[in-house]
Amino acid sequence: MVRDTDVYRIGRIGKPHGVKGELTFLFEDDVFDRTDAEYLFLEVEGILVPFFIEEYRFRGSETALVKFCDIDTQEQARELTGCDVYFPRQLSDSTPEDISWAEITGFQLVDTHSGNAVGIIRHVDDSTLNILFETETPDGKTLLIPAHLELIEGVDAANKEIRINLPEGILDL
Repeated sequence: MVRDTDVYRIGRIGKPHGVKGELTFLFEDDVFDRTDAEYLFLEVEGILVPFFIEEYRFRGSETALVKFCDIDTQEQARELTGCDVYFPRQLSDSTPEDISWAEITGFQLVDTHSGNAVGIIRHVDDSTLNILFETETPDGKTLLIPAHLELIEGVDAANKEIRINLPEGILDL
């Protein structure tokens, strides 16, 4: 069984395209193209299910049309509309120096001053010039931590940990 720690979210399935099972795929990370992935995981009713890619083609910088094996009708495709799409971490082509924002979701954020865990990164907000880690603390609070590259001191992908030099007092806000 695939655990959610073995994958990371790269997008969402949109509406069907045509009548032969093709779907709109709204992606945030094009790792599926860079690595020539044979399959992706879709979250169907809370379960990660592998779907093998028959073919795909890009429609823009963040949209592709994808055809999965054994999804041959518009009705079958419609059942997948709205499903989140995940990529297996083990197939990723990233390195610690070149890791995508999407891939660090689920990593632990550790303050280098205290050595304490700040929390788990649940989302990376890169919609503005100032990128933020949306971090869930051990007591369930949500903190927005600046993700400026000058603050990040190290990324340990094997242990899913990011060491960050937090500005003094930021955890008190």
